[in-house]
Amino acid sequence: MKIALIGATGFVGSALLNEALERGHHVTALSRNPDKLAKHTHLKTVPADVYNTKEVAAAVANADVVISAFNPGWDKADIQALFLKGQNAIVAGVKTAGVKRFISVGGAGSLYIAPGLQLVDTAEFPAVWKEGALGAREALNQIKLESSLDWTFVSPPVGLAPGAKSGKYRLGTDDVLFEGDQPAGISTADLAVAILDEVESPRHIQRRFTAASQK
Repeated sequence: MKIALIGATGFVGSALLNEALERGHHVTALSRNPDKLAKHTHLKTVPADVYNTKEVAAAVANADVVISAFNPGWDKADIQALFLKGQNAIVAGVKTAGVKRFISVGGAGSLYIAPGLQLVDTAEFPAVWKEGALGAREALNQIKLESSLDWTFVSPPVGLAPGAKSGKYRLGTDDVLFEGDQPAGISTADLAVAILDEVESPRHIQRRFTAASQK
């Protein structure tokens, strides 16, 4: 498949890039730092500005699917506003390019920890992550209103960390997944497996899903 990947040098994006290339897909990577990406016969790099709808549209044209692992950077004081600005430009660019399939990777903050209570609204939610989580939640709220795209929103589990690929995972939808009495986790490599499986065999069109490790 022809995959356009936004944020290919990032925490999740780099794992997505590796998994997509391992599966033999052709990837166009939109990145602020394309020089960080190793050369590969199935990889094309584009230094596009994700806040610019026209540049996004030109870069993703002819893709079968666009995957966005965009994050403006946790060090940005205005990360919530920047997250939404980027997401809006990306969605507009995807639509302008005429690509129907769009997968957006957000955060765990919008998952429900109890009926009517999302993680980001709990007293225990880390303040350092809150503005970004609020931006990701609003991005989810906005994409839910989008009817012209075959979109999927991915919320990682509470425990997302680097790690080896097992190729095994379990899926959820809007609630926090648990391992015993503790929130579950997953490696970035296995999250990438779950997302690329969704690319190849869509099961969550116009829906959100989450994934966690399967022992």
